Amino acid sequence: MFESKYSKVLTVILVIVIIAILGLLGFLAYDYIQNYLISTDASDFVDNFKGEVGAKEPSNTTDNNTTTSDGESAFDNIQSTNTSAGGGSSSNTKPMYKGFGMLGTMEIPAINFKYPVLEKVTKKSIETAVAFLYGSGLNQPGNSVIIGHNYRNGLFFSNNKKLNIGDKIYVTDNSRNYTYIYNI
Repeated sequence: MFESKYSKVLTVILVIVIIAILGLLGFLAYDYIQNYLISTDASDFVDNFKGEVGAKEPSNTTDNNTTTSDGESAFDNIQSTNTSAGGGSSSNTKPMYKGFGMLGTMEIPAINFKYPVLEKVTKKSIETAVAFLYGSGLNQPGNSVIIGHNYRNGLFFSNNKKLNIGDKIYVTDNSRNYTYIYNI
């Protein structure tokens, strides 16, 4: 009689453990699929946006050769390529990404980072992509702050610790492509 009660308790515990394991596996699969969809959607959007900017005819190339007092160029780590539509009428509509106004895109190939840079910082916007917090403007002279989450799941800025000196960071706005060199 003792053995049958004991085996019933073990059976109930085993069923609960199996259900918990299946629930955990389901949660992990859902999380992986969501992360994959967010990353591929953002990556496809960035590729299409770069195509729109790259399809325009280059008007000129800016070469910033400002030197500092110690002889180093103040813009050694910035390479600029300006592109703009030549002579045609310009459209004042801002590109949109998932209902948010967009300033441009940011790409860091070393850590597989490709996301739009949104113009407003809200809880929902930084759960969707990275956003421009404050500063002189995207690809403008001066300092600017781009904010994004540092999730443990590989999204947004979570892999920044893997960057090495010399890695390239590409920032594209509506008319220019800039290449920044990572340097601590």
